[in-house]
Amino acid sequence: MNEKTVVVTGASRGLGASVARAFASENAHVVVCARSEGALGSIAAEIEGNESGTVTAQRADVRDEYDTERLMETAARVSQGGIDVVVANAGVYHGDPGETSLEGESYSAVDDHLRTNGRGVYTTIKESVPHLAEGANVLVPSGSVAREARAGFGSYAVSKATAEAVARGFAAELDAAVGVLDPGQVETGLGTAGRDPDDIAPMFVWAATDLASDDLNGEIVDLKAWRKATH
Repeated sequence: MNEKTVVVTGASRGLGASVARAFASENAHVVVCARSEGALGSIAAEIEGNESGTVTAQRADVRDEYDTERLMETAARVSQGGIDVVVANAGVYHGDPGETSLEGESYSAVDDHLRTNGRGVYTTIKESVPHLAEGANVLVPSGSVAREARAGFGSYAVSKATAEAVARGFAAELDAAVGVLDPGQVETGLGTAGRDPDDIAPMFVWAATDLASDDLNGEIVDLKAWRKATH
């Protein structure tokens, strides 16, 4: 990943922070964003102090296309030839996982799930397109709730299904490879319990570096595929 530029949204905690650290440990220049400047500054300082790669931190809200446009312009300026990897990770969950019913949700929660987890992925990919390097990869984290109806995940599940549909649409249109990564249940900082994100982050580096474009583009790549390829 030497001299490669990687953009990670929602990088101030959970999986996003772990993914940013993992790419930086491979000598990438990581451009990180989050809505909280304080938390973002902490992860940037951690990367600068402990990893071999470099980092640029910029506060951005993926719900705001102008914020996202500026983020991608910044990433392009600091790159050696365009953005090589985009990880559209930013997300929210309003409620308690497994206990959030569609019927009982507020309209504001539904709107923010769709705006952040669905439209936010669209904005992230759309604004990156003019700046993508040749052979770029776009990775969209998701989970089985996007495809398998389960009670208690409400409009969060609907928003993740939207994110996957956005990824498939861009995969059909772009030269870059756009795919969904499903790492299973991960402790995200959004109230969900699961695997340590530091254990899962290498899956994203693998998908960006070793996974064939045809095996990523328009596909859902799960934990089993990663483990089979690397163990």
